[in-house]
Amino acid sequence: MTDTGKTVAVCIVTHNSAADLPRCLESVGRLEYRPLEVVLVDCASRDNSSAVARQQAPYGLDVELVALDRNLGFAGGMNVALQATNAPWVLTLNPDAFPDPEFVSRLVECVETHPELPIGAVTGRLLRPAGDGPRHIDACGMYLTPTWRHLDRGSGAEDRGQWSSPERVFGATAAASLLSREALEDVAVEGEFFAAEFHTYREDAELCFRLRERDWEVIYEPRAICDHRRSNLPDRRHTMSREVNYHSLKNRYLLRAYHQYPANLLLTLLPTIWRDLLAFAYVIAAERSSLAAYSWLWNHRRSIRHRRRLLASRRTAKAQEINRWFRQRSLPL
Repeated sequence: MTDTGKTVAVCIVTHNSAADLPRCLESVGRLEYRPLEVVLVDCASRDNSSAVARQQAPYGLDVELVALDRNLGFAGGMNVALQATNAPWVLTLNPDAFPDPEFVSRLVECVETHPELPIGAVTGRLLRPAGDGPRHIDACGMYLTPTWRHLDRGSGAEDRGQWSSPERVFGATAAASLLSREALEDVAVEGEFFAAEFHTYREDAELCFRLRERDWEVIYEPRAICDHRRSNLPDRRHTMSREVNYHSLKNRYLLRAYHQYPANLLLTLLPTIWRDLLAFAYVIAAERSSLAAYSWLWNHRRSIRHRRRLLASRRTAKAQEINRWFRQRSLPL
């Protein structure tokens, strides 16, 4: 066991996740890092996720189970989990993520190896579960494109040991990343850590924008390995639920409304306009259930402006520091 005296809280949000919970909680129980505590928030599951969580709770760990009577989504559920712990470090973990025993130890070690950096988040090497063929990468950190997409570096590529050194990256997927409590409290907006209006999808990218805008670093640590059985991918949009697609569309505009500033607008104007037109055409032709996203944005325009002003008033990073991440996928430590 690795005992540094700094508690790490493993925060898990579930919604109809009973099938994945046994393996997820078994993996949590096998983590070598100590002291460790677990907070699991169930968002009104209909598949006995809460009962499964109680039955499969890792032996010897302090486990707090919070059962909600409505689905607050990942963002709202994670806020509840974060409010239930005061641990200095938090591991956000999806029920379909299964960390190796050394996962947390190596993330914490990465932080301690670089005391000169204001590290707000550390993410590891996420891999798709092994099948009969070669392993494939799920994520090696998050990067941005000029069309304001945020993508997982290496997603779907065969794992050949690429990206084998620690690096600075734009962001960290909340499926399995270590977050600093100090950083979370610094970037919180009106006491809220994740933006609850995002509900599901892109909430981790929005948090990473806030971290970057307050000069916190996000680091990729390749030695920290975690399997992630990701079901929602851009190329599977037609198979994803209506609710997820609706939030995905809504949040792609919400992200820009909160974090796009004049210098970036000039930098990305043509690519984003083209992508916006393509997205609207797709919704009209094939995904009309997502049209409500546009009316939601209009109906909430005042609260959007209010939050944008709050974020702008607290921004300390220079515009070029943010804009560089639209051109570079990583930077050396």
